[in-house]
Amino acid sequence: MEQGLLGPEVPIIALLDVPGIKASAAELRAAFDAVAAPDTPVLHAFAVKATPLVPVLRLLHEHGIGAEVASPGELALARAAGVPPRDIVLDSPAKTLAELREALALGIAVNADNPQELDRIDGLVRDLPDGPSGGQAGSSHPRSPLGIRVNPQVGGGSIAALSTATATSKFGVGLRDEGARKWIVQAYADRPWLTRLHAHTGSQGIPLSLMARGIAETYALAEEINRRVGRQQIDTLDIGGGLPVNFGSEVTTPTYAQYARLLAEAVPGLFDGRYGLVTEFGRSLLAKHGTVVARVEYAKSAGGRPVAVTHAGVQIATRTVYAPGSWPLRIAAYDASGHPKAGPDVVQDIAGPACFAGDLLAEGRALPLLEQGDYAAALDTGAYYFAHHYAYNSLARPGIYGFAAAEGTDGGSDSSSGSHGGTDVRFAVVREPQSVEEIVAESGGARPTALTAL
Repeated sequence: MEQGLLGPEVPIIALLDVPGIKASAAELRAAFDAVAAPDTPVLHAFAVKATPLVPVLRLLHEHGIGAEVASPGELALARAAGVPPRDIVLDSPAKTLAELREALALGIAVNADNPQELDRIDGLVRDLPDGPSGGQAGSSHPRSPLGIRVNPQVGGGSIAALSTATATSKFGVGLRDEGARKWIVQAYADRPWLTRLHAHTGSQGIPLSLMARGIAETYALAEEINRRVGRQQIDTLDIGGGLPVNFGSEVTTPTYAQYARLLAEAVPGLFDGRYGLVTEFGRSLLAKHGTVVARVEYAKSAGGRPVAVTHAGVQIATRTVYAPGSWPLRIAAYDASGHPKAGPDVVQDIAGPACFAGDLLAEGRALPLLEQGDYAAALDTGAYYFAHHYAYNSLARPGIYGFAAAEGTDGGSDSSSGSHGGTDVRFAVVREPQSVEEIVAESGGARPTALTAL
């Protein structure tokens, strides 16, 4: 507010805690280094879908984290951030032939989702310049590390939409389906260039014990395949991500260290140095390091309950608004000067600006009473929130800013400095606020007569 980044004319802002992001990256690397054999190759590939912002991807890359992408757009973001192909993994259940061709040309790792996709990869491998055209599958050796995604079918968690290892999940080859395991083993036997195996059990709502079971099933399959072919053909296991986030308090739980230790106990062979590892964490790296702050435009009452109408709703917290039971957010109250709001807790609703009754960030929440001109902060929103705009009512995307104490931030023309409580704070623009003109342009503004001319 002192810098003019937030106020009556700019009633909503998204913030990213840069030191917090760096610390999470360091904790992830340290957790797996602590349990893996020395010199084990480990790639931590950030799930770009969690926070698809180029400056975030660049920051993570500079702190030892690669990128897991699932679309041409996400791949373009990773490349724009300077992530090298060797640190990128392509996962998607609907890769086109063009996407596969680009990935193989660049040397990007690919996990085939299903037999039809593997057939496409066969054709691309046969046509590689360094291999004989028209040869058998396996006659060429692509630069890209290639593998198959399997579904261990170990069950779901508390959020069905995020459970990817159920009996009927759309992802991967179901290990327990009739004939599937035999087909997978034979696929590797026929293709010496298949050197990876990938599985992902799910994310939020999945208990660590279930995640470990899924990885144990995948490890057992890799051992079976290597025995069948008589050599260490599978040299890398991609164990996905999915560490859940505690949205109920400031505490970070579970931690990467806890998860890595559990895996070391449940699947000791995973870390004995025979296999390289790939992880694909997303939400757990960024969630705790993002905050949305929105101005209370009006304070009213309905049915005896206070309602604070803010500028943050379904457009930045879509999952919370439509599924509040699965995605509750903590809300912090601030006064009109930006200081923590004082006073007794009052049960109230925190509403967004969209034109439907369910547009609520929080319902029946006990907080100091929010009044006109105050601010409500939605905490733990660094992943899957303000970078995934939902253009309901053509509401504008908020500006996103990274922040850090001055001594921990690089300078630059996009940075500004301020002070709070005697501590210098610097801000850097990650994404400019969307303008009304940009909204019009995205909505066909250059073609107003396109339909009337038909």
